[in-house]
Order: sequence, then C-alpha cells, then structure tokens
Amino acid sequence: MPVAAIYDIHANLPALEAVLQDIRRANVEQVVVGGDVIPGPMPRETIECLLDLDIPVQFIQGNGDVDVLAETAGIEVSGVPEQFREAVRWSALQLRPEHEQLLANWPPTCRLEIRGLGEVLFCHATPQSDTEIFTRLTPEDRLLPIFEGLNVPMVVCGHTHMQFDRTIGKVRVVNAGSVGIPFGEPGAYWLLLGPNIEFQRTAYDLAKAAERIRATNYPQAQDFAARNILQPPSEREMLEAFSKVDVRVV
Repeated sequence: MPVAAIYDIHANLPALEAVLQDIRRANVEQVVVGGDVIPGPMPRETIECLLDLDIPVQFIQGNGDVDVLAETAGIEVSGVPEQFREAVRWSALQLRPEHEQLLANWPPTCRLEIRGLGEVLFCHATPQSDTEIFTRLTPEDRLLPIFEGLNVPMVVCGHTHMQFDRTIGKVRVVNAGSVGIPFGEPGAYWLLLGPNIEFQRTAYDLAKAAERIRATNYPQAQDFAARNILQPPSEREMLEAFSKVDVRVV
C-alpha cells in the first residue's frame, strides 16, 4: 500500500478534508505531513483533524510551524515578512498548550523505506533548512552541495507550493505541492508514493471552502479565500518571483 505525502496545508481545513477522503480511497498505509500545517485560518481544527486520522501519521516541522511556535514563546521572528506576521501572531493565539507541545516535538526530517522507491528522505524545504527556496528551474550547480552525501535515492520536499520531479546529482527530488495554498490551478496538491510516484490534485468545492474561511476570525480571511482558494497565483508568476531569490535566502 502507498504512502501519502501532504505538505503546506496552512490551516486550510476544507482542502485537507477533501484530500483525506482521497487518501482513504487510495488505501494509504501511512501519511507524512511535511510541515506548514499552520499558520492559516483554521489552525486548531486542522491540527485536530490530523490527530483524529485513523491512519499512522508522521509529522515534520515546516518554517510556518516553527514561526508560530516562536511567537507563542514571545520570540520575535525576524525572517517573517511583515505582511505575514499578523497571520503568525493570530495563529499562535489559537493554539492550546497541548498543540504547542505537539508541534515542538515534530522533527525537521524523517526517513521511510517505501516499496519500489527505497529509502526516502522527507524534509520541508531542503534537508538542511526549512526556508531554502528552489524550484524546478533552479540551476543544478547551485543545488548539488545541498543534496550530495545524503545516502538516499530520493528526497520529498515542499515549501514552494509547486509540484515537480527532477534529479539533482544522483538524487531524485520531488516536490509534493501544497494542499492549502497552491500556485497554479485551484485545488489541493499532494503525492502518492510507492511503488511509483503519482502526483495528485484533489478538486473540492472552492466556493463553499471560501465561505467557510471568510466565516472565521482569521485577520486575512478575505484575501486567503480570494487568492489561495478561488484564484491562486499562476505557476508562471511564482516561478518568476522565486527565480529572483537566492536558494539560501529565507
């Protein structure tokens, strides 16, 4: 049975619920949640939904989860752009102490042996960082130092919210895309792994989801519904934006 990799949910509960329905239909034996469960409009509900799963789940931390944890501890996060700080602060206020402890215990990476693929390393952005940015177009020579010496045939990542499948040196690197904040055609993106790699896009009721998001107290609810659910930025637009960012820049 395959493994599902779901990344960058960003507390978009309607998208997550739709993906989990598809995961159950696929008879998945394990789910890897690849970071950035939060921040976003429905943080408590999203965490509880994942905890209630009747399938084994392995969590790793994303930079969004780390930033919210820092906020709960009263630590100023200098790397968070100003336009996202309000969302981080609000999400931190929604967490219960048990949620904070849970997120704090998530590791930065994990490894799983997957039938047909061998040992797979899961990380949020890159194996050494949860904030490094690269896409399918980033020149290989800039990435070779990051992916050499891992002793695995395959790495699964997220962070940039766009699916891809490329080889860096001897390592196959696959981006799972984003469940909650896709770049490209609207929907919820994820991966099925084993024995093959299958890119997934789950369609869901976007209008109803946007209505649910707008009904929350999330400070950026209107913009999240409009730009993250109903009409996300195009892949072309985001590839151009990311091309101007050095891979090492947070």
